[in-house]
Amino acid sequence: MLTHHGSGRSQTMSATTRKIATFNVNGIASRLPHLLEWLRREQPDIVGLQELKSTRAAFPEEAIRAAGYGAIWQGEKSWNGVALLARDAEPVEIRRRLPWDPDDTQSRYLEAAIHGVVVACLYLPNGNPQPGPKFDYKLAWFERLIRHVATLVDLPHPVALIGDFNVMPTDADIYDPKGWRKDALLQPESRDAYRTLLAQGWTDSLLEVHGDATRYTFWDYFRQHFARDRGLRIDHLLLNRNLAPGLQDAGVDTWVRALEKASDHAPTWISLRVPDAPGHSAMDAQPAEQARKPAAARKPVRRAAAKKIPTAAAKDAVKKIVGKTAATASATPRKPSKKKS
Repeated sequence: MLTHHGSGRSQTMSATTRKIATFNVNGIASRLPHLLEWLRREQPDIVGLQELKSTRAAFPEEAIRAAGYGAIWQGEKSWNGVALLARDAEPVEIRRRLPWDPDDTQSRYLEAAIHGVVVACLYLPNGNPQPGPKFDYKLAWFERLIRHVATLVDLPHPVALIGDFNVMPTDADIYDPKGWRKDALLQPESRDAYRTLLAQGWTDSLLEVHGDATRYTFWDYFRQHFARDRGLRIDHLLLNRNLAPGLQDAGVDTWVRALEKASDHAPTWISLRVPDAPGHSAMDAQPAEQARKPAAARKPVRRAAAKKIPTAAAKDAVKKIVGKTAATASATPRKPSKKKS
C-alpha cells in the first residue's frame, strides 16, 4: 500500500509491484537471442529498447510476442530506433516523436501508457565530435525533451523517462573522467541540460537507490573495458513525483553484457510499487482480446494519438489512456513466472 498526501489528508492507495527496464541493444537483429533470454530470465513488466538499427518492417514482432510481450516501435535503417514492450499487455501509444521540429525524422522518442504508467523511451543523440553540428543537434534535442517532459512531470499519473541519455551526470559516473574530458557525453552543456531536467522534479532512480556507489551501464568493446570494469553510467530511469515514492530497488543486469557478442550496454532496471488506478467505467475498460489486436488494426488510434493537442486536453487524454491500460492489465491474466532462482 502507498500513502498519498493531498487535499489536507492522507489517502491509502493500493499498488502493484512492477519492474521497469531500459536496454540499448545496439542492433536488435544480432542481439535478439540475448534480448529473448533476458526477457525470459528477468521478466520485466515494462521495457524500453534503444538503437534497434532496424527498419520498421524488420522489427522481430513475432518473436517478441511469442515471449509474452506486446510492443510498439519506431525503426530506422542502420541507425537509432526505439521500442516499448509490455509484459502480458499492449502499450497504448501516445506519441512517437518530440514536438517542435517537424524536419527531425530520426527515430529517438516513443511514449506510451503501459500498466498504468506513462512511459517515455528515448535515445538521446551522442553529440560527438564536439564542437560541431552533431553536438549542436544533441543540445537542441535535449532542449526539446526538457520542454516536452515539463508537461509530463506534474501529471496526476505515474510517469517514467527511460533510455540511453548519452550523458554522464557527474565524474562518479565514469571510470576515467580525465581521459573523457573532451567527449560530448560529459561536456558542461550536456550535464547542465541533465540537471535542468532533474530540477523539474524527476528522480534519478539508480542515484536514489545506490548513491555514489558505482553502477555502470555501458562498457566499450575496446581494451577489455568490461572485464576491467571501465564503464560509464549513461542509461537512466527517471521518475515523476507520483511514481518516485514507490521506488524499491534498482540495478544493472551485467550478466547480459558478459554474453558472447553482447551489446556494449547492459539492461538497467528498477522495481517499484505503481499506484493502482481508481475504478473505471465500462466505457474505459477494453477487453484483453481487443487490446491484443494486430498492429495494423491499431494504426488509426496511433495517428490520432500523435496529434498536437493543448496541455489541458493532453492531460485528459493521458488520464483516459492510463485508465484503459490499467483496466486492461487487470483483465489480462498473467502467465506463471518462469524466472530462474
